[in-house]
Amino acid sequence: MIDINAHTQLCGVLGNPVEHSLSPAIHNAAFQTLGLNYVYLAFRVEDLDSAIRGIRAIGNVRGFSVTIPHKVAVIPFLDEVESTAKHIGSVNTIVVEKGKLLGYNTDASGALRALTDAGVTLKGQRVAILGSGGAARAIAFALAGKTGIDRLTILGIEGTERRHLADDLRAKTAVSIEDAHLDDATLEEVIKECRVLLHCTPLGMSPNVDRTCVPAAFLHSALTVMDIVYNPLETRLLREAKTAGCRTIRGLDMFLNQAVAQFELWTQQRAPADAMRTVLESRFS
Repeated sequence: MIDINAHTQLCGVLGNPVEHSLSPAIHNAAFQTLGLNYVYLAFRVEDLDSAIRGIRAIGNVRGFSVTIPHKVAVIPFLDEVESTAKHIGSVNTIVVEKGKLLGYNTDASGALRALTDAGVTLKGQRVAILGSGGAARAIAFALAGKTGIDRLTILGIEGTERRHLADDLRAKTAVSIEDAHLDDATLEEVIKECRVLLHCTPLGMSPNVDRTCVPAAFLHSALTVMDIVYNPLETRLLREAKTAGCRTIRGLDMFLNQAVAQFELWTQQRAPADAMRTVLESRFS
């Protein structure tokens, strides 16, 4: 057990809500595994401006995870944004370095690692993303990078946000981009043609575990379905996708990958990934 004292380095997650977050459990387990004098807490943040000013005002702060709904909104408050995160337009990690707040994005690499670990072939495929927020932005830019996908379709409820993401992708990547309002009629047509479906909205997240935006009748066995929601471990969408014969990828896999990268940014040490996975999976046993 780490002795919390005046030298303890503070990390945490900034979001709203944060009550469901498993980030404190896995990061604190990682700190303890390596004997690091760090602690990780969850902070429910409604006033982002005040929260960032508070971070600047106190010492012994090492970094933060940034989650819904602050991944895009946090950028103007940072001193520097790493090139990949700047390109994406979304930050999920803050590192405090010599008084400066530096922004990074580990969602992109975390999602791609989860897809490749599952053996998903992306080259030449049509991919659909549901949602257009910070995580969707990161994953969309990762997919439109060097994966060789044929076409990327963005479906979302927030029209301005969705169109902004689609326009950014068209301007910054060479992939064919489509975007449309997320409704049943459009979704049914898109899913018929697509081979990879990534759900990037909070729908189905604990405590609203019975919700989904994908009718089960639309799912087919040629489809790979990844849900970035990791709590619960198997969402309704993933359960219904498995029943339909789809290959499924849990949000836990992306979550673990991005958390490992965050840990290494904050500590400059190799993360104990096995210990972090054990803690994650124990929460659902």
